[in-house]
Parts: sequence; structure tokens; C-alpha cells
Amino acid sequence: MSDHDHAQGPGAAGPVTAEDLAEGVRLVVALLRRTEALGADWGRPAGSLEWSCWETAEHLADDLFSYAAQLGPQTPPAATHVPFVWRREAPGKPANVIFAEREGGPEGMLQVLEACGALHVAMVRTASPQDRAFHVFGTTDPEGSAAMGLVELFAHAQDLALGLGLDWQAPAEICTRVLTRLFPEAPTDTDPWPTLLWATGRGDLPGRQRRTRWQWDSTPRP
Repeated sequence: MSDHDHAQGPGAAGPVTAEDLAEGVRLVVALLRRTEALGADWGRPAGSLEWSCWETAEHLADDLFSYAAQLGPQTPPAATHVPFVWRREAPGKPANVIFAEREGGPEGMLQVLEACGALHVAMVRTASPQDRAFHVFGTTDPEGSAAMGLVELFAHAQDLALGLGLDWQAPAEICTRVLTRLFPEAPTDTDPWPTLLWATGRGDLPGRQRRTRWQWDSTPRP
């Protein structure tokens, strides 16, 4: 049975859930806690990104924190993010609210990542379906927020795996639900993980042009 066949089987259809997001956090943290990852040079570039592995992991933690925070206000801002102070450590570096202490090393970084992931999971789990969260790609609902967090987790896990010399593949069934929710234009007759990499500009699919620009459709669903 191929990954795609498995993805189309029982459990593949349906909404993205807080449990999917929790599993994504668990898998990515476990990947980065491998002995070979903890002993690698986190100053190396993360895949095709200009950021280092450390900066990419920090950015991922910041994404999860920010997605959690956007679900927090009872009356969320309609045109911009909740106004935390964002800063860049240097030109070309990611703009973050969240930074990890360098002295903590990779294990400390993973504690920051895991904590931010737990915040996002908790907010998705407790939010009302009517709650809304701003994003530059479009205001979304809790399910969309969970799917967005999974795209960040899985895509940046790929970047980090390339930078740290790891093997990584996201679970097909969760990828299928994320693609259905955020990338309705994506093909459905290809394996879900390569399709998600293609949708985020990180991979090729036969017969389709590689994406140099991309964004998801985070519009709330009925």
C-alpha cells in the first residue's frame, strides 16, 4: 500500500484537529531530539533557506506562539497581528517575538519549541469554532490555525532535516487533511508528503512546475 493509498483510507478525510497538531509537535520535537541532531552544527543553513538551523527552529517556535496568541483575544484585530514587539537580530534574519537562550543549546531550543507548540495545541483545543485569528494570508478559524501550524512544523522540519543531516517524512494522513484544508488546488492523485513539499515550494511533482511563490487559503470553512 502506498502512502497515498493509506492517506485516502479511513481517517484521512475530515477536519484538521488539535490532536493532529499535538502529534505534529511531538514528531518534530522527537526528530530534532535525535542524538545526531543534538550533536550537529545548528549554525549551518537549514535546507534552501538563508537562515541557520537555530534561526529556523526559533522562527518555528515563534510561528506556533504567534498562532496561539492570535486565537486569544475575544475581539481579535481584523487587519493586523496582536501587537507584540517583534524584532530582528540582524538584516535578513527572521522577525520574532520568541527567542531561545543560546546558552541552553539545542536541548533548550527544543524546550522552547515544545512549549510554544503546547500553547498552540491548547488554544486550538479550547477555541470556539466561531473564533477568528488574523494572518497575512487571510483571517482563519481554529481548524485553519491548526493546519497552518502543521504546515510550519512539517515544512520547517524538512528544512532542518536537510541542514542537520536527518531523514524526515511527515505522516501521510495528516498531510492529506492539511492539503485539503489549506491547498484545495493541490493534486489529489499524488503522495501527500511530496505534494505538501510541492505546495510549499520545497519539492517537485511530475508534470507540475516548481513553485517559487506560494500561499495557503486559510479562509474559514462552514
